Amino acid sequence: MLIIEYYIMGIILIPAIIFALWAQMRVQSTFNKFAKVNAQSGIVASELINRLAKIIGMQGLSVIPVKGNLTDNYNSKTKTLSLSEQVYNSSSISALGVACHEFGHAIQDYRRYAPLKMRSVIVPVANFASTLLFPLVILGLIFGFGVEGGGVLGDIFLWAGVILFGTAVLANLITLPVEYNASNRAIIVLRDSLTLNEDELKAAKKVLNAAALTYVAALLISLLNLLRFLLIVLARRR
Repeated sequence: MLIIEYYIMGIILIPAIIFALWAQMRVQSTFNKFAKVNAQSGIVASELINRLAKIIGMQGLSVIPVKGNLTDNYNSKTKTLSLSEQVYNSSSISALGVACHEFGHAIQDYRRYAPLKMRSVIVPVANFASTLLFPLVILGLIFGFGVEGGGVLGDIFLWAGVILFGTAVLANLITLPVEYNASNRAIIVLRDSLTLNEDELKAAKKVLNAAALTYVAALLISLLNLLRFLLIVLARRR
């Protein structure tokens, strides 16, 4: 049965899942470590972002608090930079690093950074595609994929599923350079604005590099998901 094979071959994902769990623990532990260390500049994250936005001339940017743990994000549609509770009013190295990472996305948007524009298009498509994947697997099974003398529709549905998996991989592939670029912009901003000294910058880099690992893990999982589904489809053709 195709569905049983699909879940059995989930074993392929185990190394990536372990890596993802490790990456998540690492980002949390690194953030917590430097959340206890306040920057010598003493400026809080929300105030810093507002100042930087004025210096750059980024009009219309809203900086607001948001509930949750590490829920910081930038919304290009509303031009809103949301900072989590442990970041918004904090002057810690972790808070300033995370806030400037999100500000890096705002700068990307302001300067029309092409990969960010590409991601804004492909991510909604990938999210919608993920809702269709399981129904396509069911339809492929119903229409007798691999049945001698038939199964053409099943073929179509299952290969459509492979393509949908491909959009998820593409979304994660585009996301990776966007996130690394935002982190690089964050370090430049923190250095050029004299918000952090050299030792503090090294600590901020550790926080941002740990966070980047979660995106590497997401890409790895999506690639292995595509591989296992492709192997199942090809096996059913034999």
